[in-house]
Amino acid sequence: MTKLMKFPFEKENKEIIIKQKEIIDESQGADPNKRTLNESLDYGIININKPQGPSSHQVTDYVKKILEINKAGHSGTLDPNVTGSLIIAFGRSTRVIHNLLKAGKEYVCFMRIHKKVDDETIKNTIKSFVTKIDQMPPVRSAVKRRKRQREIYYINVHEIKDNQNVLFTVGCEAGTYIRKLCHDIGLKLNTKAHMQQLIRTRVGPFDQTTMHSLYELKDAFELYKQGDEEELKKIVLPIETAIEHLPKIWISNHAVDPLCHGTDLAIPGIIKFESNIKEKDTIAILTLKGELVATGVAIINSEIIKKDEKGIAVKIKKVFMKKNTYPKYEKE
Repeated sequence: MTKLMKFPFEKENKEIIIKQKEIIDESQGADPNKRTLNESLDYGIININKPQGPSSHQVTDYVKKILEINKAGHSGTLDPNVTGSLIIAFGRSTRVIHNLLKAGKEYVCFMRIHKKVDDETIKNTIKSFVTKIDQMPPVRSAVKRRKRQREIYYINVHEIKDNQNVLFTVGCEAGTYIRKLCHDIGLKLNTKAHMQQLIRTRVGPFDQTTMHSLYELKDAFELYKQGDEEELKKIVLPIETAIEHLPKIWISNHAVDPLCHGTDLAIPGIIKFESNIKEKDTIAILTLKGELVATGVAIINSEIIKKDEKGIAVKIKKVFMKKNTYPKYEKE
């Protein structure tokens, strides 16, 4: 395989801008990577290597049974015959899944062209799809069948055999149908083509380095019940992992509890922020220790946050931190 390619969010030039200084109070909050395992099972996410056969819903049910939990949800449905990265969140983390639905996806695809075509023509034709394309969802799909635009970020052709069998990696916008992509490549080659095998290798910030099988999860949980937490800690990731691709704002300890009660984020509560924030972006709001407090929609951009001293910066949409995790601030 070739070098790891980047999704759009990984290419952005961004820096952290300090709005005001604040000393971190070690008595409040906790580093997400230092949560207890019990806390992680309420705020946790795992990257399961989905096997061929079961549906994404069935795999999620397997995870619930293995971990002996009641609530779990998955991001980005995979067809039963497709394998690879399936992000599953549990407890209070399930609502963060929505933020991954728009994150980039990467697949390794094995495509069969129905007639022999010279290798150079195949490569050039495939590369011509690295752009914004129009797709009609397949007949059997969970969405309404109407033409929609999706972006192909990159395609790397790894191998072509017998002028017909093609192995390639594709990075694309969420909601891109790779089966339909193969079909369209065939049409552009004046023939037909179909997807023979598909593996999802990346979902936004999640890649193969964090992927684990159901068997590994089951073995790790059995060790956990025997008192050994180490293997399960390697598999269960903090909720914050799922928002690495979002623009971020870090807030004052005094601003945390009001946000937990649904108050929108005002500029005076901002300690630092990333320079790539644009109006209408989905924003991750964090404590100074890196804990996810909430997500919301930016009302203003980074430049305005930098120069203004008052006003609302982010309209809160989803709160993840429990109320009273940080003390209520009383004005003197």
